[in-house]
Amino acid sequence: MAQITGDWQAALAGEFKKPYYKELYTFVKQEYASRVIYPPSEELFNALHFTPLKEVKVLILGQDPYHEPGQAHGLCFSVKQGVKIPPSLVNIYQELHEDTGFEIPAHGNLESWARQGVLLLNTLLTVRAHQAFSHKGRGWEQFTDAVIRTVNEIDRPVVCMLWGRPAQEKAQMLTNPKHLILKAPHPSPLSAYRGFFGCRHFSKCNDFLKARGAEPIDWQL
Repeated sequence: MAQITGDWQAALAGEFKKPYYKELYTFVKQEYASRVIYPPSEELFNALHFTPLKEVKVLILGQDPYHEPGQAHGLCFSVKQGVKIPPSLVNIYQELHEDTGFEIPAHGNLESWARQGVLLLNTLLTVRAHQAFSHKGRGWEQFTDAVIRTVNEIDRPVVCMLWGRPAQEKAQMLTNPKHLILKAPHPSPLSAYRGFFGCRHFSKCNDFLKARGAEPIDWQL
């Protein structure tokens, strides 16, 4: 199982000593040894590795990693080059196009967002192949809550995009008055038409960052 490095390691050090994390570590290690688990173990903490704590400008919360072959690589909503763009990401691209003039790419790899300070965090970090939410209730929720609380403590403006009810339930942890909390329905085909389309979160995010002297996100891929 991959190790967390960089400034996140120090920020989350207290979690590694807690009983739940030791149980989680043992469980996940056994799962990787005995089953097909996504994302690949070396990509498990990509969201934290690609976006150091000191560089976080935006938090986008997902739920469960993609559970089909070749999809999950540690960033919520993102898939690697050459993998079919999932329906929720198709809708994210559509909203970006309407909101900012974004040119819709032929791939779904969001790594360039992560490298600019967009923390693409799933609330669960692993999943069994073909079994959605199969690692729910094993401890990832406590760990990613600790990540969210750490983001809340950042002493500079951060934009938090909370899409769908599970993400919006995390708003109670996001109390920092310096931060902007944006809420909308989930971009999945089942709910995007209830208000994700037209939410304009991407332009609102950049307007907020620019107004506070921060570099905006170049959403174009």
